[in-house]
Amino acid sequence: MRAVSVEDLKPGMILARTIVNPDMVVVLSEDTLLTKAHITRLTFLNIPVVYIKDEYELSKNYQAVSTIFNRGNAFVKEYDSVVQEAKRIFTETSKSGNVPLNETKDMVKETIAPLARSSGAIDYLYELNHKASDVYNHSLRVSILAGVIAKWMHFKREKTRDIILAGFLHDIGKCKFPQRLLDKNINNLQGEDYEAYIKHTVDGQHILNNIDGLSDGIKMAALQHHERTDGTGFPFGSRGSDIHEYARIIMIADIYDNITTEREGYIKQTPFAAIAILTENMFVSLDPEVCVPVLTHIKDAFLGSRITLNNGEKGIIAAYPNDYAAHPVVSLQSGEIVNLNHHPELMITEYNPK
Repeated sequence: MRAVSVEDLKPGMILARTIVNPDMVVVLSEDTLLTKAHITRLTFLNIPVVYIKDEYELSKNYQAVSTIFNRGNAFVKEYDSVVQEAKRIFTETSKSGNVPLNETKDMVKETIAPLARSSGAIDYLYELNHKASDVYNHSLRVSILAGVIAKWMHFKREKTRDIILAGFLHDIGKCKFPQRLLDKNINNLQGEDYEAYIKHTVDGQHILNNIDGLSDGIKMAALQHHERTDGTGFPFGSRGSDIHEYARIIMIADIYDNITTEREGYIKQTPFAAIAILTENMFVSLDPEVCVPVLTHIKDAFLGSRITLNNGEKGIIAAYPNDYAAHPVVSLQSGEIVNLNHHPELMITEYNPK
């Protein structure tokens, strides 16, 4: 290994030692493949020197890393390859009524789980330009997000894979939806269309109940991912602990993805809008035991990110004033420090992790 000044770091270098801050909180783990976003954050956190792996340590894969590493390559190329398999699984389920379970489990183990473990997965997902109306795209993104959340909650590998599988299958009840329904924003549905939409949760559980080898958590996630802990969700208005743990995790991933992707009548919002909504609802309709670790990790991940406000001013994310703050403190190019929690007229409209 060798010591390198942060100002000399390059994307594609690999950390040889875990980096911790003065509070002994892990900033980046050993073996992290550095991105421009990582380097920006290390600079922002005033970390002067890090240890990276040298050419000898990388001799077996150094050229491969150099070739594939690019923000637009490694993660996105892997995602683009697996989305075709996801589409095939949903198409087959639509035709036969049965999920090809072995293929789905292999996809989770071999591709989706590694994507979820990728450092920077949240940033990469935000950069993907897929629409939520494609049920297989949405399901794939939710499965990756669910895996990230499970990692943040320190679940063991087997449970994490089960939660990822639950994320992928949570909307399997939509596999028989006509495209007309899939293209619609739920808020625009009325009458029979709305009743059919609600029923996808029950239909999903019915499909999964007929498959051996699935945990109760996976089946309940399909049924309950639109429930809310205060009883305001559907299909049954379940509350609190009556909602399975898996469903309480998948609902967070589902909400986050819906906020940060484009769909009919709905403009893609930034992760900071999603953070604000999760923060505002975590003691109301969402489970704080899931929200707290999610918000803690995701807020840390966005420190140093470059943003633009709705008034055109640019800056970076400087801090979150406390654990329950819905909005960050931003350091503007003008030198002004602004706590967005005190300025409801200001909001982040653009976000760039690079």
